[in-house]
Amino acid sequence: MTHPAIILFLALFGLYSPVAALASYLPIVRPYDHKQVNRLALGLAVNVAVFVLAALWIGEPLLKLLGISTAALTATGGIALAYASIPLMRGKAGAVEELEKLQEEEQLGSTLPPEPVPDPKSILYTPLTFPLTIGGTTFAFGVAASAAAANVPDKITLSVAALCFAVITGLTLYMSGHVQRRISLKGAMLLDRIAGILLTAIAVILLANGFTDLVTARLNQ
Repeated sequence: MTHPAIILFLALFGLYSPVAALASYLPIVRPYDHKQVNRLALGLAVNVAVFVLAALWIGEPLLKLLGISTAALTATGGIALAYASIPLMRGKAGAVEELEKLQEEEQLGSTLPPEPVPDPKSILYTPLTFPLTIGGTTFAFGVAASAAAANVPDKITLSVAALCFAVITGLTLYMSGHVQRRISLKGAMLLDRIAGILLTAIAVILLANGFTDLVTARLNQ
């Protein structure tokens, strides 16, 4: 249990929290069919694998080259997540909007033309990959694990752990599609509110951690 690869996997797994992540995916995947969710799950796993592997192999020199800190990435992720989650928490998005549309259609006595479903590619990177699945803290874990690796074989072992974590994220998104199809609209409304509360709390933590690290780094200069 003290092997660096196992520690990295458990750290990423704990940070990700599949149960909370599944709830956060539900309002995102609702408009898409089974095949589209499967493609999103595969795309998410690939994105996560590339992101964590990049952190392991080129993360430290890349951050120095760009002049970007992990604290800045974390704070940015918090802002992006808050922008998406606060409407869910307030009941202004997701299933609530769908229920309001249905009620409006019933009042008008006719069916309104359905709104076009966004291209799955438009949500794959934001918000699915960043910040719902990975963010600055994820990148920081990868950089820290890489710094502790003594040689190339150790980095390869860490890479295997990163790939296992990527598979977990893809499976979680895949499962969210199945859960979404098995709940009622009112049940989805409740889950939207719960997901919104969880995501807003995560956003506040990311913002607090990011800005705290930024201020601390500035004071230590």
